[in-house]
Amino acid sequence: MVADKKDYSAEKITVLEGLDAVRKRPAMYIGSTGKQGLHHLVWEVVDNAVDEAMAGYCTEIEVTLNQDGSVTVIDNGRGIPVDIHPIYKIPAVEVVVTKLHAGGKFDKGSYAISGGLHGVGISVVSALSKLMSVKIKRDGEIYQQEYKIGKPVYKLKTIGKIGKDESGTEVTFWPDDTIFSTTKFDSSVLETRFREIAFLNKGVKIKLSDKTSGKKEVFHYEGGIIEFVKWVNETKEALHKPIYFSKTDEGVVVECAVQYNGGYQENILGFVNTINTVEGGTHVIGFRTALTRAINDYAKKNNLVKNGSLGGDDVREGLTAIVSVKVPEPQFEGQTKTKLGNSEVKSIVEKVGYASLVQFFEENPPIARRIVSKGLDAQKAREAAKKAKDLVRRKNAFSLGGLPGKLADCSKKSSQETELYIVEGDSAGGSAKQARNKEFQAILPLKGKILNVEKANIVKVFSSEEIANLITAIGTGVGDQFDINKLRYSKIIIMTDADVDGAHIMTLLLTFFFRFMRPLIDNGNLYIAVSPLYKIRKKKDHYVYSDAELKKLVDKFSGNVLVQRFKGLGEMNPEQLWETTMDPDTRLLNRVMVQDAVKADEVFSKLMGTEVEPRKIFISEKAHEAEVDI
Repeated sequence: MVADKKDYSAEKITVLEGLDAVRKRPAMYIGSTGKQGLHHLVWEVVDNAVDEAMAGYCTEIEVTLNQDGSVTVIDNGRGIPVDIHPIYKIPAVEVVVTKLHAGGKFDKGSYAISGGLHGVGISVVSALSKLMSVKIKRDGEIYQQEYKIGKPVYKLKTIGKIGKDESGTEVTFWPDDTIFSTTKFDSSVLETRFREIAFLNKGVKIKLSDKTSGKKEVFHYEGGIIEFVKWVNETKEALHKPIYFSKTDEGVVVECAVQYNGGYQENILGFVNTINTVEGGTHVIGFRTALTRAINDYAKKNNLVKNGSLGGDDVREGLTAIVSVKVPEPQFEGQTKTKLGNSEVKSIVEKVGYASLVQFFEENPPIARRIVSKGLDAQKAREAAKKAKDLVRRKNAFSLGGLPGKLADCSKKSSQETELYIVEGDSAGGSAKQARNKEFQAILPLKGKILNVEKANIVKVFSSEEIANLITAIGTGVGDQFDINKLRYSKIIIMTDADVDGAHIMTLLLTFFFRFMRPLIDNGNLYIAVSPLYKIRKKKDHYVYSDAELKKLVDKFSGNVLVQRFKGLGEMNPEQLWETTMDPDTRLLNRVMVQDAVKADEVFSKLMGTEVEPRKIFISEKAHEAEVDI
């Protein structure tokens, strides 16, 4: 039904007062109401303590996951102010907790540097918690106030006395289970972020205690980001001691740690005011420019290059770098703060980085020459890889439209409405081609297991026919030539068998996409198809996607079951494959996301890289979790 236009009047305009807007649209403030958003609550509270640390007032932060599902965050900073606010006529802590865009971060005298400049942090936590308690130590007193879904339960009160030198803030909150799909916190997610904070703020100690499991961790690094870059390279062959520099210019603090390894991947981790800018930004661009200039200038000055110069890709092969900047007024793209936009930061980082790297190279010739040598090797490999790509391109030119011969394309040309299924082998490929909707679904069968790009040089990577077919079919290019606007399909879907070989092929593909087409993941275009493990026949067919689900159905049918185990996609007839795995109305897809780039890099390096020992240790530690499918 269409509403009468006359019904749309002033009384239809709703104004959400106070924190009601947060509860109405929580995802606008914390990203989601799932696991990611739940943990965002912890980041908001901890970021306040980190701001105190960056201001020089906090040295210790304690985070406790309590058995009743609540989280407690304690810091030894100055404590949130409790005096009466001149405008609102209530204690300042109540203003901070119950008003959006309220806090000391807008007053430059309180915080020169801050992570959460939007000022919605702790008020959002309050709005999305069924109960939150705040205790403050300052001026010889302990103050307390509690809040239910953002509203004070009682006025701020004094509950004890302390020494004049004691200060700090304690926040405990119980997430609202009517808002979140899960209220169970994952200590491993917290560990990763706390480790980053401790690396980026040398000397600050963060204690994590999980009372549900008894696990305790302490993160404390006096070496700061020097220890960070060594930790990232722990599973790789480091080529030299870390290069480190720190300088303040125009109010911006630039701190970098650089170390090359024997691998082929580039790994630059950018941070702004301790926030991980996973999409990079002007600080990362400035660093890259400085690095390329400094290496080329040293190489030319010392006659290490004959003609031309080294390209950016060449000098960044095998690079691990931590680029941490502290900016008084950062401009982020979006509330999630994943990309820095301040144009002035690029020139500051470039200037500081270039001068510092030039000085280091002059003082450490052996390291400088080794870095230049690695860049020259990368240049030679890249030129050889270009020839290999050109050969593949010429081969593909004989296929229709320059696309891989095995690609069964779809008829629609709009990338917004099309999908590419990457399947293993001709058997599964044949079933998928028969099962698909030819209008919008394309199929690309791969021949066996693709190359492990984690331990292959770039010549081998681009000489691989299967990888070349992948790149050509997707259309975006790779590396610096990657262009998301040339993407030929809105969804790239990995569809492999539900067995060990299928899992291995999926892992090899994920390694390739993470290392060579990371923007596809960040843009939300990469998916994994979920195919059924079993079919149970009881009057009609029931498709089962997990062993737990199988057990429930077997119990329900009292064991009177014909159970069929699917070992491969090729075992399904086209109708079954469409119904279970490819029909957009009924299928299950897992979107591939990078929640933690540092952890992802560590896992790919450890499990897919050249070093054997870290992999053996991982397998021995995780062996008890493995399930054997007989």
